[in-house]
Amino acid sequence: MITIGLTGWGDHDRLYTTPVSPRDKLQEYAAHFPTVEVDSAFYAVQPQRNALRWVNDTPEGFRFIVKAYQGMTGHQRGEIPFESKEEMFHAFIESLQPYIETKKLGMVLFQFPPWFDCKKENVNYLRWCKVQMGDIPCALEFRHQSWYRTGFREGTIQFMKEEGWIHSICDEPQSGEGSVPIVLDSAGSDTVLVRFHGRNIHGWQKRNHANWREVRYLYRYNEAELREWAGFLKDLEKSSKHVYAVFNNNSGGDAADNAKQMIQLLGIEYEGLAPRQLGLF
Repeated sequence: MITIGLTGWGDHDRLYTTPVSPRDKLQEYAAHFPTVEVDSAFYAVQPQRNALRWVNDTPEGFRFIVKAYQGMTGHQRGEIPFESKEEMFHAFIESLQPYIETKKLGMVLFQFPPWFDCKKENVNYLRWCKVQMGDIPCALEFRHQSWYRTGFREGTIQFMKEEGWIHSICDEPQSGEGSVPIVLDSAGSDTVLVRFHGRNIHGWQKRNHANWREVRYLYRYNEAELREWAGFLKDLEKSSKHVYAVFNNNSGGDAADNAKQMIQLLGIEYEGLAPRQLGLF
């Protein structure tokens, strides 16, 4: 099964035909897609009341991909706002309980930063993270090319298999060490994640740019690129029971359009979506 969605639900204005309050956007989003990535969890461990509201705002078959808190993946600058790493992981896991209890948790996404390279201490930290998370399904995404270099790629995939990580496959600009290639391998799991970051090579690593985060994901996939990926997704479906694909190329508002194009190319008709809101005319 191929399940397609977007990263976040607040910024996709083309989905909302009438003015919608921020509080109601997820309900309307769920009329279009059966999954979403909760990126707000990266910036702060969310209170359970938020997750409880979100699971109540979505239909039974809806699935959440919750991004791991930045302190857990080494993005956090300075001290973490917890007494220890163990306390931080415990707080994050507690925040997941509404998703788990309603069986709406697709996975937790651990996206590591470009400076998290392939070395022993980082491999050991990944093992430690997996122990902390227990049986919660977790996806692993790298941003440093060293994990997939010749001589290391097979070891990285084998490590994911042995440790039970879901492979997060990326489509992103190829701009040196701070990017990873497309590696179409399910890592032996019955679930695989694909994230579409766009291919804006000029904006990918310009961190000194005033609006860097907005420029970075400014890209619209063309039909040829989407058709190629439709074939890739079908191939991944042969080796994985669940293929999740989320579009993150939303700096120009293109993610929703590209995701809908992909659904159409694959000939998918999702059942059990939320009721579609009607416009005035």
